[in-house]
Amino acid sequence: MQTEILKIDQNSIEKAVSLLLNSSVVAIPTETVYGLGAVGTDSVAVKKIFEVKGRPSDNPLIAHVHKNYDLNKLAEIKHDYVYKLIEKFMPGPLTLVLDSKGVVCKEAVCGGSTIAIRMPKHDGCQQLLAKIDMPIVAPSANVSKHTSPVKAIHVFNDLNGKIPLILDGGKSQGGIESTVLDVTEKVPRILRAGLITKEMITSVCGACEIAEHKEGDRVKSPGVKYRHYRPKCDAVLFENDQTLEVIEHYEKALKEGKRPYIMCQSQFEQIFNDKNLLLLGDTPEEIASNLYDKLLEGEKVADVIIAVAMPNENGVFAGVMNRLRKSCG
Repeated sequence: MQTEILKIDQNSIEKAVSLLLNSSVVAIPTETVYGLGAVGTDSVAVKKIFEVKGRPSDNPLIAHVHKNYDLNKLAEIKHDYVYKLIEKFMPGPLTLVLDSKGVVCKEAVCGGSTIAIRMPKHDGCQQLLAKIDMPIVAPSANVSKHTSPVKAIHVFNDLNGKIPLILDGGKSQGGIESTVLDVTEKVPRILRAGLITKEMITSVCGACEIAEHKEGDRVKSPGVKYRHYRPKCDAVLFENDQTLEVIEHYEKALKEGKRPYIMCQSQFEQIFNDKNLLLLGDTPEEIASNLYDKLLEGEKVADVIIAVAMPNENGVFAGVMNRLRKSCG
């Protein structure tokens, strides 16, 4: 199979729709990361997602719909606060876990009774979703457990020859996956941290909990059960105040003949100024936007990435640290 990369426009959208309606899978851009999409009611196509990625069969998918799509077609909305969340944050990097009406195939929800739904903010993705007017289920468009792609070329490097088409919508500006929020109960619960923070949700709903994922729990959300986001080189994580330990680890790697790179906030540039650096930026949003891009850049040049943790886990940093811990093991 030859994999094409096409800039997202009306012609490429038409081609993508045709492929999707014929039980194929297509890589699509969103504002968070690139997704590997299939029509959510098509079991044959959905199974291809799991095959192409090597994804565990109990790791559910998120259904993506356009901004004017009626979520009541797919799910039961029990609580009034859900409508407030939709009005405030959708389209955007928020995924809602709701009670499923069984429209999306059982393979996509892994046989569960809930469905995860979001409305991407990316304009090109919205055009595609509006054109097909069907739920497109999609995990990140990469080999399972590898770092998620934020550029079309990242998808190509992982899935070349496995899928027919990658729609190129530029670099994903959000940089980490959506916040996943369970809204089946009276108080919303964050299943996966992201760009829509606990504080933001609380400001709308009055309360918000953080889920504790326990062994044996039924998985309602992707990104909570398995190791994820890992680069193809070694990666280790040090705390924000362990700069001396970072330098020691760097020097030890050099003596062993390895190529170490330090991945950190830009504020550490002067401290590590004579070292190989992967600079993430300054603000939480900038760091989130650059995280996967720098991990994927680093795996090409480094034998080991030495990551420096964020100063706290408030707001967007909660999502960044969730990804850093999983990517560094």
